Amino acid sequence: MKDVVFGQYYPASSGVHHMDARAKVLLMLAYVVLIFFVNSFVGYFAYMVFVLVATLVSKVPVRTMLRSIKGVFFLVLFISIINVFFSGLGEPMWKWWILSVSVESLLHAAKMALRILLLVLGPALLTYTTTPMELTDAIESLLSPLKLVRFPVRDVAVIMSIALRMVPTLMEETDRIMLAQKARGASLDTGNIFKRVKALIPILIPLFVGSFRRAEELALALDARCYNATPKRTRYRILRFTWRDLIAMLVFSVLLAFIVLGVIKRGGVLLYDFDGMIWDIIRSWVH
Repeated sequence: MKDVVFGQYYPASSGVHHMDARAKVLLMLAYVVLIFFVNSFVGYFAYMVFVLVATLVSKVPVRTMLRSIKGVFFLVLFISIINVFFSGLGEPMWKWWILSVSVESLLHAAKMALRILLLVLGPALLTYTTTPMELTDAIESLLSPLKLVRFPVRDVAVIMSIALRMVPTLMEETDRIMLAQKARGASLDTGNIFKRVKALIPILIPLFVGSFRRAEELALALDARCYNATPKRTRYRILRFTWRDLIAMLVFSVLLAFIVLGVIKRGGVLLYDFDGMIWDIIRSWVH
């Protein structure tokens, strides 16, 4: 439960923390979209270097960043096994019934695992370096053009901020309920899968009741503070682009150019020579 990073903020004084939240959200959107165009280990290596440099600059401990991977470890393992045995890529070097393993399937599974891990690390860095209030203001500012078509931009931003903030709160409450049930003699870690699922019922019921109670209290608090009483809200902190945001965008533009060049030059030196070298190493090791 403690490994859930979404909604958690790591307080520090760094250039990444002081960046404009809008710039960080835009960079993260570009980060997530571009990673689906990467199809080589060179591109994934560039992504890993970018994440590592951003983590060091943000002063977020590397161990804290790596802790976010533990939550998706079994998902990565499951997807890797599926890609290794059922992808059907290349000439099989081992085959039994419907299972087959080839060099291409191993490389494909490694790329999928790297993609999932990088997809987790990027947003984790965003939540570690940006407070929920900053994310709310950034989303509201970026979606402000939709106000012309009477889209409730402010309400959507507040809903997203509350949902993001409630994730660690619900995880902590789930942990407390599990400890309370264990103190009463409940067995949550023993038995087959059906017994374990049945043992979750005494946890889910108080969790849902507490969630609805908290939502009602939050709604009453918003109403008591006259939420939506005025058409135009004021902000305590004004969002402004600075030189930090410009430098970050320039650095990410270099990575973008590197990836785009690799996508355009399919079959060129940048992509497939490096992958081909890995193929030759694996084939020589197998034979």
